[in-house]
Amino acid sequence: MRTYRKVIVAVAGGAAAVSTWPATAGTAGSPAPADRWRLVAHEGFDRPLRVDGAKWRLDPHGRRSPWHVDAFDDDGEAWTKISGPEFKERLDSLNVFRKRVAFGGKGWLTAEVAAVDKDRDGRPDSRPGLHTARLPDGQKVARISEPSWDAGVLIRPTRPLPRRYRVEMTLRGIDFGGKRHGTFDYDGKHNGYTREPCKTRFPWTFQGALPGRTRCAYPDVTRENGFYYMTILDYANPAPHGNPGIHYRRKVIMDGYYSDDERWKDAGTCDPATGRIRRTFDGTFNGVNALFVRGDRFREAANNNISNEYYIKTRCGNVSMDEPYGPGGRFRGHLTSAEIRPELMPGASYRFAVERDRSGYTLEMSGPFLHSGQTTLRVHHRFVEDGRPIWHYNQTPGEYDGRFDRSLTHTGPAGTYTTAHTWPKGSAYPDSFIIGDPHLNYYEGSADVDDIRLYVPRR
Repeated sequence: MRTYRKVIVAVAGGAAAVSTWPATAGTAGSPAPADRWRLVAHEGFDRPLRVDGAKWRLDPHGRRSPWHVDAFDDDGEAWTKISGPEFKERLDSLNVFRKRVAFGGKGWLTAEVAAVDKDRDGRPDSRPGLHTARLPDGQKVARISEPSWDAGVLIRPTRPLPRRYRVEMTLRGIDFGGKRHGTFDYDGKHNGYTREPCKTRFPWTFQGALPGRTRCAYPDVTRENGFYYMTILDYANPAPHGNPGIHYRRKVIMDGYYSDDERWKDAGTCDPATGRIRRTFDGTFNGVNALFVRGDRFREAANNNISNEYYIKTRCGNVSMDEPYGPGGRFRGHLTSAEIRPELMPGASYRFAVERDRSGYTLEMSGPFLHSGQTTLRVHHRFVEDGRPIWHYNQTPGEYDGRFDRSLTHTGPAGTYTTAHTWPKGSAYPDSFIIGDPHLNYYEGSADVDDIRLYVPRR
């Protein structure tokens, strides 16, 4: 018989919710973390997934939508204020269809799938999904399939995570962009995108709706592809949305961002074997960014602070992304922790894990990284370290005293929107992980995911 433990998890801005996790789970031969962790939930994808057969639901938007989040939602007040009526006109030109399907033992995981209907014919324009696939050796995995950029697919926990936990997943294959054999152009695609025209950010941008710009005149997205290996957000029900909103909701991040955009021409990539920083543009564009999201600094370039600044710890040193780093200060922007090697999968695999303990968060990645070979990389950041907080780290009001609260003003072509209190005393923010692509107007490709596991501390 299974026994269950109850974990109290605070919901942002309100009452606590109770999450119940099985006390034992898993299979023999599974990867084991340190002795202080106990496995409580595991999904190995041995049973067929039923996500793709679920019916599409039209997102009604607004506060009554099951997928509503806050003022930075798809139809949020922030975008309406800074854009004026043009934003509503843009948003009214399309529909968003969604699926929300629980799976795994006791339904502990949920698939969130979304796709845009740009011609409003009552059907999604593409067929993203999550289904069971077999690797060449016969092993079953979950395949995230996103054949078009105007869609999103992610896996999240059905309930918020416990107060202290370790959550991990194994990646067995990925094709979300980056270089192969030294080029972005392969298999008839560019950076993982098929070559149809008019792949743009429409209608969501950090600056709001662009005056006088039609759908195809919005900025192209195909130079930027990516995938979230394991990222912790600050609310309970993550789902794919327009890409700006998520930049205001992340606590810690492990993602791949495969971009040759000129904005990142001075970015660096750590060589874990030597501790030397290499120029990202000289690499494979298959990196892992392990980022602690700062609660005390924001990126003015992302419309006066819609996106937080990042602090990064690597074997090549620690940096804040708003300052130059490396020898002579020659690097700026992301400091990527390591580069994965997609060509080695599925024979090889990568494991990504996040731990939350009494002191802070640990980011961990393991696998055959470029230059270093099989390596495990771990970095830890306290909730508040050297006066630098991790954004919205507190799951309960008692974990935080309000010291980092402030107001932020965001500006667009039609006006401004002010967030009066970004992190007030008495607030609380649950932890929820995401794996996949949470963007409705960026990213395209596929990935094979296996072995999602949740651990809690041993008593």
